[in-house]
Amino acid sequence: MLLCRVLGTVVSNHKEPATENIKFLLTEILDGENLKPTGNTLVAMDSVGAGIGEVVMVVQGSSARMTETTEGKPADATIMAIVEQVEVGGQFIYEKHKEAITN
Repeated sequence: MLLCRVLGTVVSNHKEPATENIKFLLTEILDGENLKPTGNTLVAMDSVGAGIGEVVMVVQGSSARMTETTEGKPADATIMAIVEQVEVGGQFIYEKHKEAITN
């Protein structure tokens, strides 16, 4: 699993019919210890209704096809959770409710 931040949406007017009604999001991969961007991006299918700016958990490979939204679909990366908190070494390095207040 990867921690990522949602940067925006990816829109395609011509796509595989099995992916109709699935939202694609552009995400930036984050370092798990400090949540700093790694410089790498990833397009992922959204199975949880994530929004721009949110920190999310992304699964890849065969796990990406194991959500209700993506089962049987040609998925290689799927957002499967919206992150509320990240704790490293006894310290919270991310808390969604606090970020919403300060941003």
